[in-house]
Order: sequence, then C-alpha cells, then structure tokens
Amino acid sequence: MRYTQAPERRRELLRRVAEAGYVSSTDAAAELGVSEMTIRRDLRQLAVQGLVNRVAGGASAPVPASGAPFEQRRGAATAEKEAVARAAVPLVPAGVVVALDAGTTVAALAALLPGGLTVVTHSVPVILACTGREDLELISLGGAYHRATRSFTGPITRTSLEDLAVDVAVLSATAAGPTGVYSANAADAEIKRAMARIARRVVLLLDHGKLSAHAPMRFLDLAAVDTVVVDAGADANQLGLLRGACREVVVAPLDSGPATRPTVGATPAVTR
Repeated sequence: MRYTQAPERRRELLRRVAEAGYVSSTDAAAELGVSEMTIRRDLRQLAVQGLVNRVAGGASAPVPASGAPFEQRRGAATAEKEAVARAAVPLVPAGVVVALDAGTTVAALAALLPGGLTVVTHSVPVILACTGREDLELISLGGAYHRATRSFTGPITRTSLEDLAVDVAVLSATAAGPTGVYSANAADAEIKRAMARIARRVVLLLDHGKLSAHAPMRFLDLAAVDTVVVDAGADANQLGLLRGACREVVVAPLDSGPATRPTVGATPAVTR
C-alpha cells in the first residue's frame, strides 16, 4: 500500500514503533512506497511532538522516566549488541574480578564470558547466566528489585559495592555523546557510577544507536572510560568523538553469525 498522505503515513509509523519499539527509515520507505527523505521528515516531526525518539537509521519508542522494560530493550539492535559483546570478551581475561551492570548488551556478554572470572553483578539475567557455570565465581548484589532493568538497586546495592575491589567494570548506557554517558533513570545511574568508582579499568559497551540517543541521567564522563566497544555501524563523526575522548576504541565488525563463546586464546576481529 502506498501512503501518500502525511497523517496516515505518520499514524502507520507510530503503529510500527509501538509494535516493535523501533522503525527503520530505509525499510519504512520501501514498504510505504515513499522516499527515505520523506520518512526521515515524518520521523523528525514525530520526534518534535515527543512521540518517538530519533536514533541512527530510524526512530525508537520514547524512553519513559523509569527506562524502557528490559525485554523491549533486549529486542532492539540485537545484531549490534551481539557483535559488541563478542568483541568485549578479550577485555575480561581469566583471573580478574569483573563488575557487570544491568544493561542488555552486558547481559549478552555474560553468556560469552571465559572461565576463571569472579563476576560481581546486580543484574538478574547476568546472575542466571553465571549460576549454571562451575568455572565462574559469582558475587550477587542484593537490594530493592527494579523491574524495568531486572536488577537490584538502592542503598543496599551501593553499600555492598563500596566493600569490593574490582579489576574491570563493564558498563552499558542508554545514550552517549560529547557531554558524557547517560542512563534512563537515577537508580540505574547510581549503580553504574558506583561500579566505575571501585574499578581499576572501565569498559563501556555501546551499540551505535546510543550515540544519537538521549537520556536524562548523566553518570560518567567519556574521558573516564578506558575502553569503549562500539559496533561498525558508527559513522566517522561518532568514532572521531569516541577516539578523541576515550583511551581506546574497539570497533566490532557486524556479521550475521550467532554469538558463541570463543575458544580460549581466540580474539574477535576488531579495529582500533
């Protein structure tokens, strides 16, 4: 069906965003029978109205103050998150103590961790991934359960972190840009900030859509990040921003293969 009228076209775009959480400008243009420029113009107008959030390549559902539900976030940019997770595996070598936050990209990494680690986490998906592994030590952080992030949070969680020493903190974000790294809610930001504070090294995992997204709670300077891992969908300007601020940038290639735990000693193909 060709959508020639802007109101009906925008209603259809909103329906798709509500259903899937994301709409691609390229796909929508092909399926609705209009130019990609027309779709981008529609999405800009919807973003001005606060009905969608503009991201690289399209638009996503606006993030509520408490953050989008974990399952909705996990279903977005799946290939990019898996690529970033694979490329992050060599950054957590056996024998270290690693803190993992409650992000969906970090949850993808949890399934790929090498043996011999001590994992510190407040994330229920990460806890579940680690409890079935006899080759990992797990320190589970308690606190008040936060349904949107499927994690424990609050003063109990933060106080528990203060008593720990961590080699590497692996963090995710809702958005990142020149002014810093952001989360969707205050409780999540507080725990990310606490993990970064106790870690000797901070690793930030980003799918490239986060570099054009917005979120309210700033929890870290990009300059405080030792290594950022981003997928190859990031453009030259975005990579330039990261390279100018962070000590190391790892660009994860995108491919169609499923994420698998790498062989011991194997290193994913990345560019720096």
